[in-house]
Amino acid sequence: MKDVTNWLLEGPPWVEYRTRVDLLGQSENDPEVITAREAMLASPQVGSLLEELMEWPGPVLKRHNDAKLHIHKLAFLADLGLKDSDPALKPVLERIFAHQSQDGAFQVIVNIPSHFGGSGADEWQWMLCDAPSTLYALLKFGLEADPRVQTATNHLGSLVRENGWPCAADSSLGKFRGPGRKDDPCPYTNLISLKALAQSEEWRDSEACKAGAETILSLWEQRKEHKPYLFGMGTDFAKLKAPLIWYDILHVLDVLSQFPWLRDDPRLGEMAALVKAKSDEEDRFRPESVWMAWKGWDFGQKKEPSRWITLIAHRAFGRLST
Repeated sequence: MKDVTNWLLEGPPWVEYRTRVDLLGQSENDPEVITAREAMLASPQVGSLLEELMEWPGPVLKRHNDAKLHIHKLAFLADLGLKDSDPALKPVLERIFAHQSQDGAFQVIVNIPSHFGGSGADEWQWMLCDAPSTLYALLKFGLEADPRVQTATNHLGSLVRENGWPCAADSSLGKFRGPGRKDDPCPYTNLISLKALAQSEEWRDSEACKAGAETILSLWEQRKEHKPYLFGMGTDFAKLKAPLIWYDILHVLDVLSQFPWLRDDPRLGEMAALVKAKSDEEDRFRPESVWMAWKGWDFGQKKEPSRWITLIAHRAFGRLST
């Protein structure tokens, strides 16, 4: 680990910052951490993301796996470690808080074609395949105590069933839901709901999270037979990819490893072993698939190891071995 950690520390400031905090356990008040964080906030790449998010909610949401969507860029900034106290984030937060549904979830502009049960118009709505990502970012930014965030968190928790989270959407959309059976859980919804609630002290150890985690782990066991809402866990699922946007093994491993009560689960151990086997002789990881919208980042290519993906993998391994 020493060699790969030194390699990570030589990377861009956001990798150095997260390596110092997540792998080395350094305090946010440590001078080296402060310096790395300041460099991250001053970097052109992070600045460019913040500038884009000033136009929240950005492009109309037509498909949730569009890597250009603002919800994914917001979640990535939360992954990096931005906080609500960072001045550059304030205008973005104001725009997010301006659109909270009567249900409790935060909304974005969505266009659902009429043949899928929508109006075909651009409307402020939420679905459980986008709202948890916004909530995740707000919680990660440090806003858990904000009453508006508490309302959204409680709303998300209230939607869980015995088999995890279903496909659900804004009450104004009536009976709209995605392409799956009504009684099935939506794998992606479960993943990002768990990702959000893992950031909440109140909800992290809840029965809701335990139900959602069991749903994903059961789907891993049944991956050859069961693919609810068309989400499989096959070849594409197993490819290493960043940022953590869609339903894939690195995203699942990163989220589920945040729950200490899953530490000894053999199914999660299988996923970790599969990822670990992909490392090179220096314990580094190379992207196996890329989002072209992120080609300027070190995970936006497949030729060289990615420090960001390597950090995510080793952080998950560390959580499971603690």
